Amino acid sequence: MENIRNFCIIAHIDHGKSTLADRLLEKTGTVSKSEMQNQVLDDMDLERERGITIKSHAIQMQYKKDKTTYVLNLIDTPGHVDFSYEVSRSIAACEGALLIVDATQGVQSQTISNLYLAMEHNLTIIPVLNKIDLPGAMIEEIKDQIVDLIACDREDIICASAKEGLGIDEILNAIVEKIPAPQGDPNAPLKAIIFDSVYNPFKGIEVYFRIFDGTVKAGDKVQFVNTKKSYEINELGILKLKDETCDCMSAGNVGYIVSGIKKATEVKVGDTITHIDRPCLDIVKGFENVKPMVFAGVYPVDTNDYEELKEDLEKLQLNDASLVYTYESSVALGIGFRCGFLGMLHMEIVQERLEREFGISVITTAPSVHFKIFLQNGEMQIINTPAHFPDPGTIKEIQEPMILTHIITKPEYLGNIISLCMGKRGIVGSQTYLSKDRVEISFKMPLAEIVFDFFDKLKTISRGYASMDYEIVGYEPSDMIKLDILLNGEKVDALSTIIHRSKAYEMGRRLCDKLKELLPRQLFEIPIQASIGNKIIARETVKAMRKNVIAKCYGGDVSRKRKLLEKQKKGKKRMRQIGSVEVPQEAFLAILKV
Repeated sequence: MENIRNFCIIAHIDHGKSTLADRLLEKTGTVSKSEMQNQVLDDMDLERERGITIKSHAIQMQYKKDKTTYVLNLIDTPGHVDFSYEVSRSIAACEGALLIVDATQGVQSQTISNLYLAMEHNLTIIPVLNKIDLPGAMIEEIKDQIVDLIACDREDIICASAKEGLGIDEILNAIVEKIPAPQGDPNAPLKAIIFDSVYNPFKGIEVYFRIFDGTVKAGDKVQFVNTKKSYEINELGILKLKDETCDCMSAGNVGYIVSGIKKATEVKVGDTITHIDRPCLDIVKGFENVKPMVFAGVYPVDTNDYEELKEDLEKLQLNDASLVYTYESSVALGIGFRCGFLGMLHMEIVQERLEREFGISVITTAPSVHFKIFLQNGEMQIINTPAHFPDPGTIKEIQEPMILTHIITKPEYLGNIISLCMGKRGIVGSQTYLSKDRVEISFKMPLAEIVFDFFDKLKTISRGYASMDYEIVGYEPSDMIKLDILLNGEKVDALSTIIHRSKAYEMGRRLCDKLKELLPRQLFEIPIQASIGNKIIARETVKAMRKNVIAKCYGGDVSRKRKLLEKQKKGKKRMRQIGSVEVPQEAFLAILKV
């Protein structure tokens, strides 16, 4: 055990985590030259295309120092705020962390957020200043920032360039020397935590775990404590680029087990594994349950694909424990699921993974958040979908979730950022100058205002320099209303949204304008209306397609023409009463972008 080191890499998005992981794998000979490629641990097409890490990946390396071979278990982590849950799972399985800071960008908000997460778990922090070879590197300034942040000595900061391979030996030596070996008793009852799982079409479900106490062997009978399910271990192994089987693993190690689990619901990330005949007395204190921030309906484009979508979501949930979903039905879209996501990027990634990895096309409805509704009769309801919004006459008060957001930026963009946040109903909090060209500003604002396009707008107005992080700080009363869209007098439930009264008119106007462009013309006139309760606040009309009924009249009495037009008008009126309007899928998708 004294030769094992378990560590993770934490950093803000795009500070060079994946590249540094590549160099560590190369240096330790874990990956051969023929297998080596950029971002070797980011094995999803989506990760490579976007240049971000979405999933945490675990891999074992062996490093020789002073004639001793050390086993290094690296658990790579994402850097985007939407995937902070993945980071918390990785941190729970480690004793130390490499804190990577970009020498051109400095300490950013997600760096701080992930650092505090690591400090709560008492991890040993090794600061690394990456990208020192770039022309814009501000080495001394950013060393000052790191010293202020974690109160370390300047000599402790390792200067490195993952791209050029500088400082890699120093990092490996620091991992061995500074990160403590795992504590635990190999002879005690088995106690291990599940920190991830993946679906393998040939073996079933592979469970990734970290052992805190005890020893486990292939053929052992184990129990998952929370689900109360028991299994026999068919295969046990260590996590390399390609899984390697072994016969026995003891305390301090990280590995995987295969035990013929077919149902995704039987594996809960954060659960404790123990032996049936000699169970451990207490469970591992893992990471807290995920709290989704954004909710949206996910429906199959073809309603016959409902069962397939259900299976695909189960498999995806294995690999992404922060995804939660329940059954939901809609008049317009049929049957589907109400899914909870950690943010808009998470929602986008889930939709793309469903289409790419499972080949199923889905429609996602407009996202919303949790609202607390207090009724006149004293009841309290929590809703996250417009379909469950109660009658306005029965509502006493509506409360919406509030967040405290911390934004780090350059001073020249401060005015634009304050304007953006005020426009999103934000209240300016504290303002701190971290250095002469970096300022941290905090805002209290509603979560509902940041789920759509806040992050994109923030990056645009700050030319990519601003970084943000947020936390939920409770619920506050708010004037929220339900905005309905009516087509030909009938409500389209999939287009309803819960919105603040001050923004309802503008949103209603935009939705009506967009629908007028997108709806195909019918043989009858289609009124498009936006309403709050029974009050219409915006209207557009899609004109009817008309046959020229007076084309056959050459000259003659005008009353003949008028008679034909009146007859046509009556027919159109009757048709409108019985006609139904189909909203094409492209229109739904375009509307949701509004």
